[in-house]
Amino acid sequence: MKKIIVMAALATALLPVAAQETYENAKVAWGDLNGTARYVGMGGAMEALGADISTISSNPAGIGLFRKSMASVSLGFVNQEDGKSFGGGHPTNMSFDQLGFVYTSPTSGGFLNFGFNYHKSRNFNYILSAADQLHHASQNKLTYAKAKNELLFEGNGAPDFNRPYIQCNQLDDMYARNLLYEYDTNTWYYEEANSYNMDRRHWGYVADYDFNLSGNINNRVYLGLTIGIHDMHYKHYSEYTEYFPKNSPIQVADERKVSGAGADVKLGIIFRPVEYSPFRVGLAITTPTFYDLTTSNYTSMTDAGGSVANSESYDFKLYTPWKFGLSLGHTIGDYLALGASYEYANYGSMDSRYNTGESYSWWYDDYYEESKSDEEMNRHTSDMLKGVSTLKLGAEFKAAPEVAVRFGYNYVSPMYKKDGYKDGSLASDGSYYSSATDYTNWEAIHRITCGVGIQLDKLNLSAAYQYSMQKGGFEPFMSYVDQYDAADNNVADVVKVNNKRHQVLLTATYTF
Repeated sequence: MKKIIVMAALATALLPVAAQETYENAKVAWGDLNGTARYVGMGGAMEALGADISTISSNPAGIGLFRKSMASVSLGFVNQEDGKSFGGGHPTNMSFDQLGFVYTSPTSGGFLNFGFNYHKSRNFNYILSAADQLHHASQNKLTYAKAKNELLFEGNGAPDFNRPYIQCNQLDDMYARNLLYEYDTNTWYYEEANSYNMDRRHWGYVADYDFNLSGNINNRVYLGLTIGIHDMHYKHYSEYTEYFPKNSPIQVADERKVSGAGADVKLGIIFRPVEYSPFRVGLAITTPTFYDLTTSNYTSMTDAGGSVANSESYDFKLYTPWKFGLSLGHTIGDYLALGASYEYANYGSMDSRYNTGESYSWWYDDYYEESKSDEEMNRHTSDMLKGVSTLKLGAEFKAAPEVAVRFGYNYVSPMYKKDGYKDGSLASDGSYYSSATDYTNWEAIHRITCGVGIQLDKLNLSAAYQYSMQKGGFEPFMSYVDQYDAADNNVADVVKVNNKRHQVLLTATYTF
């Protein structure tokens, strides 16, 4: 009996239009708790209290509560607990988080305010590490199962994924080169791996540039409008290695970049139901962020026989979900402020879209890119993701006229369904272009915050600390169960991973 490792050059059948995959889209659409030190110190529960520039993106009416013009700047450090250095990344990184101003203009019935704020709404810095045993499973086995299911084995030729409508991805092209062939029985087969190891570094950011117009009517009703521009830059680099009992390890190195810009509109209102009471109610709504994005990857596979590589680049669109907010705020004298906020967004409704070509607009005398929803990927997104509820609670206590202490707590419900998975066999461009098969179903987020502020005449100096905790279940590839032959089942155990982060944030605010 003679065995050989196939090294035939295969080409994956990829289409010229594309949309992104569900789990990658979720990284782009998600947001952190970030802004000024006062906002973070109170857990972000300031949507009804207002008078903090960070509310420009969560409830634009909050800018209408300013009575004096101001400018502020924030920076800090973020540390990943138990993180290890990998791929040029480190567990601790400095971050420039916020820069903005508000200009107030008195009117006969109140104030008309103008505001601008930059803040980092998403910090992608995170190093993922996972390792486990593989019992009768491997990536080669998954590729083998796909080829068998698609009836791609013909004679002694390697499985040909270069056919229309074949449900595969870039990795299937590479892993097919490592399938084994037995001449005596004229059959293809795979080798089951003993174990695997995965390390991935994520880095980058989403920068929000918010422009606000707001005001108040008789200090009773506050209205606000914010137009937001989002600048998105995400990268990851990973090394996934499988170890075999007889053959040398196979390592896949994957580098992916996603970048682009988007825009949204935010509307907000704050009102006092009782004229002589400081109790306030806030309502806010945010449109989807309409992203135009470009993604590219360079992926290589190395084994004893050498190395092969694949790369792709394409443009696509992503429309994030609508977001709705309800908030309450109350002050007692000039020494205590209490806030509570609730936000909801259905991430299962995200719209992944592929570009269909340029069209001409007679109105604007210019060309624009048309797009169409990727229905197959959107169905998968609806099945894997769900609505997310965010509860924020915060308090600020004036220990002295010049000193304020703050506390906050957040609960963010899970975005991912417990039985969710990255489907590498969808008839979707998002699957065809995928260069990684692993995924993590993250659970709820718990955030605990505190802070302090010191008033020095027109200058306020604030500091905040945030501890964020989130657990997740990592899987190196989707499970495959063969309804006809149990021997072809390919199932990996779920590995528990954590994302525990410490943030220290400093803000300087000048009032004029």
